[in-house]
Amino acid sequence: MNERAFYDILIIAWFAIAAATFVTLLRIPAPYGRHSRSGWGPTISEKLGRVVMEGTALLMFVAFFMLGSTTTIPALVLLGLWCLHYIDRTFIYPFNLRITSNRMPIIVMSAGLLFNAVNGYLNSRYIFTFSNGYTNEWLVDYRFIIGLSLFLAGFIINRSADRTLHNLRHHGEPGYKIPHQGFYRWISSPNYFGEIITWIGWAVATWSLAGLAFAVWTVANLAPRARAHHTWYRERFPDYPPRRRALVPWIW
Repeated sequence: MNERAFYDILIIAWFAIAAATFVTLLRIPAPYGRHSRSGWGPTISEKLGRVVMEGTALLMFVAFFMLGSTTTIPALVLLGLWCLHYIDRTFIYPFNLRITSNRMPIIVMSAGLLFNAVNGYLNSRYIFTFSNGYTNEWLVDYRFIIGLSLFLAGFIINRSADRTLHNLRHHGEPGYKIPHQGFYRWISSPNYFGEIITWIGWAVATWSLAGLAFAVWTVANLAPRARAHHTWYRERFPDYPPRRRALVPWIW
């Protein structure tokens, strides 16, 4: 079996695993952050866990860029978008966490590391090798323009939501508060909403099964967590805004 045949089998399996993950997470929220609970084995600092997980995606993408054969401007733009997101998630977001005592089960970190390794491989290997190159004409293709616009819009929404949460408490201050600014006026998890838009944009901009798989995985992972967050808020805050939705403004 050559690598391309292996790649095609892996990406089909990747869609199936995403569906199974979605069903599982609807029933069992991942045990970190506000949903932390005992019984999941040894733990590490959530900050360190995030650096390890997200850094894997960054390293995989850059490594396959260096090994690949595509260096067109569109491919370099895609490389820049990936690095924009994962440099933020690896080196900025974890070190801005206000609650420094949170722990993450090593099994959760390991699952995140595995996901980012496979996802980084599928996307980078396609873009820089199996796509046979994105010509410079792709820069003016409507799919690339729409995808890039969605990616940047989602990134801005995500970062704005994270900043709102960051500003809710002082460094080391325990507990949770109800956010009200920005998209929090309409939904409980605009950070997840923004990230989903980001990777839908990626799927459109790359116009690839690998990009689509990433978007599907993002929904499979974050939609159940958004629902769990929404339920958590409602159970703990009697004055929680009754018209606020979980993930999609005015809909769900």
